[in-house]
Amino acid sequence: MFLFRQALPDKDGNDNSTLLAVKFKTTERTIFATPLANYIASSYAEPPEAYRDDLRILDELRESATAALDVNTSVLKRNTRYYGQLSFILSKFPADVNVQFKWYNAFDCDSSVSCQDLYFEKAAVLFNVGAIYSQLACRESRNDKESLNRAFGYFQSAAGTFACLQRKVVSETRTQVTTDLSAYMLTTLENLMLCQAQECVWHRSVLGHMKDANVARVAQQVAEFYDLAIESGSQGSLAGTIPAHWLDHFKVKRLYFYAEAQYRKALDCLAGSHYGEEVARLRMAQDHCSQAAELVAYDQRWSKTLRAAVIDMVRSLQELVSSNCTRAERDNDVIYLDPVPAASSLAGITPYKLAQPIAPEIVQNPGKYLGEEELGPPLFKGLVPFVIHQAASLYEDRKEQLVNKDLITSLDELTADCEAVLSSLNLPNALEAIQKPVGLPPNILVGADEIRSEGGFLGIKRLLDNATDANARATSMVDASERALDDEAREDLRVRQGAVANSARAKRTESSDLTNSLRADIAKYRDIVQKARESDATIGGQVDTWSKFFALLGSPREELERQVPSTTVNPITDPHHTQIVERLQQYLNEVTLMRRERLKSVEKLRRTANEDDVTPALNEEMQRLAALTASATSIVKFEVHQFEDLFAQRLDKYGSWRKYIDEEREAQAELLDSIREANQAFLMARSSHPLLQQRQKALSNLETAIKRFREASFNLHDGTRFYATLESELARLKENCLDFAMARHLDALDLVGAGHGEIPDDLSKTPPGSSSQISSSQQQQQQQQQRQQPNLVWDPTMPLKYARPK
Repeated sequence: MFLFRQALPDKDGNDNSTLLAVKFKTTERTIFATPLANYIASSYAEPPEAYRDDLRILDELRESATAALDVNTSVLKRNTRYYGQLSFILSKFPADVNVQFKWYNAFDCDSSVSCQDLYFEKAAVLFNVGAIYSQLACRESRNDKESLNRAFGYFQSAAGTFACLQRKVVSETRTQVTTDLSAYMLTTLENLMLCQAQECVWHRSVLGHMKDANVARVAQQVAEFYDLAIESGSQGSLAGTIPAHWLDHFKVKRLYFYAEAQYRKALDCLAGSHYGEEVARLRMAQDHCSQAAELVAYDQRWSKTLRAAVIDMVRSLQELVSSNCTRAERDNDVIYLDPVPAASSLAGITPYKLAQPIAPEIVQNPGKYLGEEELGPPLFKGLVPFVIHQAASLYEDRKEQLVNKDLITSLDELTADCEAVLSSLNLPNALEAIQKPVGLPPNILVGADEIRSEGGFLGIKRLLDNATDANARATSMVDASERALDDEAREDLRVRQGAVANSARAKRTESSDLTNSLRADIAKYRDIVQKARESDATIGGQVDTWSKFFALLGSPREELERQVPSTTVNPITDPHHTQIVERLQQYLNEVTLMRRERLKSVEKLRRTANEDDVTPALNEEMQRLAALTASATSIVKFEVHQFEDLFAQRLDKYGSWRKYIDEEREAQAELLDSIREANQAFLMARSSHPLLQQRQKALSNLETAIKRFREASFNLHDGTRFYATLESELARLKENCLDFAMARHLDALDLVGAGHGEIPDDLSKTPPGSSSQISSSQQQQQQQQQRQQPNLVWDPTMPLKYARPK
């Protein structure tokens, strides 16, 4: 694994420093060029060669930003430039573009996150910008005002950077981030930077010999900043993330500056001749120093993580406070005799807050520096922003919904309604039957072909006969099952009759107690067979009723056409009837024309929608919105909802099509009313013509016969499958009944034989219906076959004999 950035030893690892610096996040090598080029070619339909230089520069920016080996302002500029370009690129590409980034936790190099998220890359780079500011501050000597001022500025910039990172950048990430980018961790880092910035102010005020009262207020604010750092750094979610010694450092520094604040306030009291208060505050300072000394002693005994410089400053202050407290108590006891107030009655020290989280302008507003020396020219400036593609896609979806699912669907529904009305009126079929009487309708011809393929009337009769035979077999099997149980019941009654009381014969279980389940099955199947017989009879009645039509439909097509009345031989010449037909035909021609014109309108609507390219208008709208933006930056974050007014304006032009649909609906309703009226007259005229009545009745009968044949065929084929399953189940039932009867018969033989020494003749016989019952003729035949059979025991001395071929 090759990590590009390795954090060098800095002031965070220097025992001579009392301040903490943030380490860098580390990463692995990532190449933008290939994935972005592929994305430009596939998603934007632009030649990636036009952006070859931009791709190369972007890769160079990342490499130079992540391969730093030292901490200086040049490294800061390289990271800031890369961050600024990333901010602009996110307006051109989606965050989840196919580029893989892997970043390690700044405080745990074994923990990392790998994902495809430009916002995560931007957050990690900005974290390092904040870390650079903290390290630059810690590298200052802080021995003079100029150095302290620079450190103060760096710490404020670091605090502002971490605040910006938490509030604006991390919230935009689309994936899980490393724990050093969590809200609690960034808040802790922000508070730490403010602590140390305020500490620089305190140091400067001491060097500048500021009044003790003001120094006390500055120190009080440092202590309160450390309170905030301890609060955020103690969150359970940061366990294992924040360095273990940091919290001890925070607690010691907090106590130190509380003691410093009270010590400086005590000096101010001495100058104001408030000797009692001076003693009280020195005692409070001494208490804080003692608590800090206890933490130091514990650390030195167990962890030894506190820096020597921090330990020294605590001890120095403790000695200074202790000596002053001894002096003040002696002077007050001997000379001033001023009452010493209780610590709880002392007025609090008002903190003097000077440190603020101030993010550099280039971090807050990088677009302002694009095209300038700080960030350089914006990369991929000519590429259409990603939000434009999103907006165009959304507009296309809405246009698709409007055009295809609203407008065209409405026209299709109108056409479907028209066809439904015509179908209910049997138009134009009824009219064609008059105008083109030769031949038969296609549905009759198809039905006849189907009936012929199934054998016609004889085929359906054969299926019916098969069903009758299967029902008879099923009835026989049910009867046989019941007969076996009845015979066994009679035999059981004879066994128990005349039996000695309390004998085995007398205690024998009655058959009725053992055959409940079998008799229930027999009753169930008998009912099933009976209902099947009735159903077969119903189908047989339909077949008999329509047998002549089945036979006719099964005949050759020529014979079928000859049997149907036709107007070919006797054409209709009634002028009134002809006029009615012509008027109805005219209306139907208007329907055909209306459909044709409607299809043309649909094609025109689709062509208009396909030519409706919203991209140029989106670009113009984006430029207009950018000009209205109050910010002077080149990076304006656009959202899709900002183009809603443009969407509404462009979709309004399809409003004329809604008006066209309303006109079509009104015209169609009027035309259909006319067709209904003309069809009513046509029906009246046709009903009064005998030849047409005969033909219509014949065709209607043939249509009904085809339906009846299909119903009968389906039911009989279904019955064939039903009887096959039923016979299998009845065979099992019959076998169970016979087995039960045989078992009971054998048991009866045992009981009777054990009780009397001989078996009565009526019990020695095999029960009727049993599978073991054999007729006398069959017994004689078996005995004769046994006598004729040779000895089947193999003799090794005999030669092998083979059967003659037949």
